[in-house]
Amino acid sequence: MDSAKILIVDDEKAIVQMIEFVLRKEGFEYIYTADNAEEGMRLLLEYGADIILLDVMLPDRTGFELGPQIRAQSDAHLIYLTARTTDLDRLTGFAVGGDDYVTKPFNPLEIAARIKARLRRGIAESTVQSLATPNADPRQRYDFGGFILDERAGELMVGDQNMPCPAQAYQLLLFLCRNPNIVFSKSQLYESVWGFDGLGDDNTVMVHVRKIRERIEPDPSSPRYLLTVRGLGYKLVKGDNV
Repeated sequence: MDSAKILIVDDEKAIVQMIEFVLRKEGFEYIYTADNAEEGMRLLLEYGADIILLDVMLPDRTGFELGPQIRAQSDAHLIYLTARTTDLDRLTGFAVGGDDYVTKPFNPLEIAARIKARLRRGIAESTVQSLATPNADPRQRYDFGGFILDERAGELMVGDQNMPCPAQAYQLLLFLCRNPNIVFSKSQLYESVWGFDGLGDDNTVMVHVRKIRERIEPDPSSPRYLLTVRGLGYKLVKGDNV
């Protein structure tokens, strides 16, 4: 975990110094900082990153504008840092590629905890893959009639169309495909997909559910596959349940 590369893009020097101090105390060695979007992208392209902490209000561009550009270049976990607290701001952050959204002021120890949780999940997924026998491929093809998720190819097919799907929405859909006709609460889905119980925001799950429905449902406003179970959560229905 201490070999992880962390990129902090924020023009508030005191906040950057505070986060960097805590992260180094927690054992992280490779930390890069930038105070504007242009420098942040340069560092990302030059050094890469496993975690990106991105401020929304930067002097040259907004973090929301930078998000899609980052996503085009990197699969790093993108955590927005901002004083903007409205639901619209949160939804925008997730819609443009963010994986998490932390509002200022915050405890830097919480930032460190979120980073560790995301890195642990990445390590766990790599470990599961490495334990598979050389001739065995546990990945499957999930056929729900109206759509097919091919885990081996990493594709979502809707009818005859290969449907692009953001990485986090794909991971959520994959989890649901593996567990059809089971109701999961938002917190259960957050923990299963994002790997951090207790600090997730319900909006994270809701935004990605919406993204999935926009892709797999004939009418996203009246879903057939990914259903809301009032007061309980969500379930992906298959077979005679559709």
